[in-house]
Amino acid sequence: MVLGPNGSGKSALVGAIAGNTPVVEGSITYHFTEPARKAIGYVSFGLHERIIEREENRDGSRFFSGKLDSFETVRQALLFIDGTRTGLDQKVKKTLDLLEISHLLNSPLRFLSTGEIRKVIIARALIKSPRLLILDEPFDGLDAPSRKRLKDSIDEMISEGIQLILVTHRFDEITSNISHALCLKDGKIFARGKRCEVLKGFHLTRLYEIPAGQTGLSGIFSQAKTPTGSKRAVPLVEMRNVCVKYGTKHVFKNLNWVIRKGENWAVVGPNGSGKTSLLNLIVGENQQVYSNEIYLFGRRRGTGESIWEIKKRIGLISSEFQIRYRKPISVPDIILSGLFDSIGLYRHVTLKQKLKANALMSKFGIHHLKERRFDRLSDGEKRMVLLARSMVKDLLLLILDEPCQGLDPINRSRVLRFIDHIGKHTPTNLVYVTHHEKEILPCITHILRLSNTGPPALLHNTAGSN
Repeated sequence: MVLGPNGSGKSALVGAIAGNTPVVEGSITYHFTEPARKAIGYVSFGLHERIIEREENRDGSRFFSGKLDSFETVRQALLFIDGTRTGLDQKVKKTLDLLEISHLLNSPLRFLSTGEIRKVIIARALIKSPRLLILDEPFDGLDAPSRKRLKDSIDEMISEGIQLILVTHRFDEITSNISHALCLKDGKIFARGKRCEVLKGFHLTRLYEIPAGQTGLSGIFSQAKTPTGSKRAVPLVEMRNVCVKYGTKHVFKNLNWVIRKGENWAVVGPNGSGKTSLLNLIVGENQQVYSNEIYLFGRRRGTGESIWEIKKRIGLISSEFQIRYRKPISVPDIILSGLFDSIGLYRHVTLKQKLKANALMSKFGIHHLKERRFDRLSDGEKRMVLLARSMVKDLLLLILDEPCQGLDPINRSRVLRFIDHIGKHTPTNLVYVTHHEKEILPCITHILRLSNTGPPALLHNTAGSN
C-alpha cells in the first residue's frame, strides 16, 4: 500500500506504474511480457474524470447527428476494455454481482451516481484479470456495505495470487492481507518496508504532521448564527411530492422535504438512492426541477428567476463539480471565482475579497499552493481549494457532497472542524452528504435518509443540536 499526505506524489507514482502518467526521468521495469495497459488493472479518480470528459466531448456530435440520447452505457463500457471485446461470461457476471451493478448494464454512464461510476471503473479493472491491480482510493464514493464487500474481495484476490497496490487515506480501509507499505512525503520516499514495521506510531506522526498556526475560522465569518426558523417562516428549500425518474426508473417519488433557517441537514443513503439527484434539484443542475413543485428561498423554480440569483446564495462542493472544473488557472483565482459562481475568474476583485481568499488559504493549510496551477494539483489538493472556493462568499446554503473524499487525515480533520464551525456559528445552513456516518457532525440538526427500496425517512434532532 502507498500512504502519504495530500500532494506527496501517491497518484503520480501509481499513475506512472500504470502507464497513465509520463515518466520524464529514470525508467520503470515490468517483469511480465504483456503491455502494461493490458497486464495492469487501474482504478483512480482520474479515470472517472476522463469518462465524464469523454461524454461531454461527444455532446457536439450528438447534437449535429440528432441522436441526443445516444449515451455510452455501462454494458458498452464493460464489453470493450483497452480495445479488446469482452463477453458477459461467468467471470464478468461474478464481478457484476460482487459490485451489485448488474441492474445498471443498460444505464448511461452520464447519469450514474459517483459511487456507481466508481463501481463500474473497479469492474473494468477486475474483468481484465490483471497481473497487477492498482487501486487509488477505490473506496471513495462507496456506501458502507459496498466498501465491506470490496475490502473482502481485495483480501480474497491477494490470497489467490494477484499482486496489488492500494493507495488510501483511511487506515480502516487497509485490508488484512496487505504485506508492505510505502510512505511518501513531499515527493520523496519517507518510509518503506513490511507493514508492521512501517505503520508504527512515530512514523505516522511524522508523516502526517499537523502544521503550526491557527486552524479555526474565527475572524473570517463575522455574522452570528441565525436562530432556527419557525414553521411559519419562509423555508430556504421546500419540495412537494417530488418525483425524479430516468426512463422507467424512479430515483425517488412523492418526496416532501423542507429546510428552514437555522437547520443543518445530513443526507445519507446507499449508492444510487438519489442523493446527488436531490442536490442537483436544489442547484438547478437537474432539468426535472421544472417539472416538480420546488421552492427555493420562497420562490418556485421555473417562475422566471435567474440561475445566477440562485447561485449567489448557494455554495457547492462535490466530485461532479471537481471533475468539471478543469481550468489551468492559479489557485487564488479559483477561490475568488466562487464570488461570481464562474468557472474561471473574469471580473475584478476588491482588496477585501483578496484578503478573505488569502485568509481561507491560510486556514485551510493551502497557502503554499498560491503560485500553483489548479490543473496540476493532486486530487486532494484540488478538493481543499474548491472547499475554500465554496466558502469565499456569504451564503444562505452550503451544499457539501462527500467533502472529505481524497483528503488525508489532517486535512479531513481540519475540514470537518471548519464545517462544524460554519454550522454552529454562522448564518449559513448546511446540506451535508456522507457515506461515513461517524463523520456526521455535532452541528447537524436533522437527517434525511434515502433508500433504494422504500420512501425516504426524515429524522429530526438525531445527530446533535445547535
